[in-house]
Amino acid sequence: MNRKIAIGCDHAGFPYKESILRLLRSKGIEVLDFGTDSAESVDYPDFAHPVAEEVASGKAGMGMVMCGSGNGIAMTVNKHRGVRAAICWNEELARLARRHNNANVLSIPVRFVSEEMALAMVDAFLETEFEGGRHARRVDKINPGGG
Repeated sequence: MNRKIAIGCDHAGFPYKESILRLLRSKGIEVLDFGTDSAESVDYPDFAHPVAEEVASGKAGMGMVMCGSGNGIAMTVNKHRGVRAAICWNEELARLARRHNNANVLSIPVRFVSEEMALAMVDAFLETEFEGGRHARRVDKINPGGG
């Protein structure tokens, strides 16, 4: 799998993004950082769409997005064919999103999880493989016709 990761966030996600970038880089993972780069108020779709485009095109193997609730940014990336973003708030959900749903984007609700939990979820998401089998049939039905 492509170990390049696209990452993006709004102003609420910015503080966690910096920690996640450090973690990913410490693992030798190439990161495509689409911002934002401050806590100044911005619109999350401006940062979500580029992440989704990189994942959908295969230029990035995974994506990580962050906003206050994780909802708006996940809704935005999920508009792109082939993107399967999962909002997670603990490690087990991050593992299940990968194992059962073949999620390729982790959406982190930064106002509802600690920074330590966010980093643990990133690790769980990275380390978990898709189980396939009956889950593959279900995932194939998400975007009829492919993607």
